[in-house]
Amino acid sequence: MFRLQSSKVLAVDMTGDAVKAKNGSMVAYDGEMAFKKLSGGGEGLRGMVTRRLTGEQMTLMEVKGHGTCFFADRASEINLVGLQGDKLFVESSNLLATDGGLRTGTSFTGLRGASQGNGLFTTTIEGHGQAAIMSDGPAVLLRVSPQYPLTVDPGAYVAHQGNLRQSFQSGVTFRTFAGEGGGEAFQIRFEGDGLVYVQPSERNTIAGDV
Repeated sequence: MFRLQSSKVLAVDMTGDAVKAKNGSMVAYDGEMAFKKLSGGGEGLRGMVTRRLTGEQMTLMEVKGHGTCFFADRASEINLVGLQGDKLFVESSNLLATDGGLRTGTSFTGLRGASQGNGLFTTTIEGHGQAAIMSDGPAVLLRVSPQYPLTVDPGAYVAHQGNLRQSFQSGVTFRTFAGEGGGEAFQIRFEGDGLVYVQPSERNTIAGDV
């Protein structure tokens, strides 16, 4: 159902089924389509309450119909991820679309600093189907194994899947070496067995100077 029309445009062929996509990301369609805004972005009361508490915004729309719908967002690169009953963790700003049957929610991933005590939450996608995630530049897929943990700059993190433990390390960061460090900064450390998607560009993150 999902295919890449180009590296920056997702085409979804539908025969009466539905897809969930980032609100406002539809750029064209042929056939007959119906659009409905979804509240919260996560399923159930817990997802909605969590997003209000954290200020995280992920507004989705449901597209249903017969034909082909095309999605894109700010000329971002698009990556297709197939799920076989497993779970994908993705930054909400990097999520473009999912199969209508996949479940979306919110996962608590830790604290961004003992002195601030603010929680970090990640969007979760699970079930059987496809998801499309975006990256600023072509995404790089990095393997994590028990012998080789991975440390990632939060601004470059896009998504991860597999049996991974995620923790946060404060202290020296990548920008410190460029003379841009300051404040309370951290890195994300992954241990276990799985895959991590990173982008060759840094977004502004809620952690401040990272």
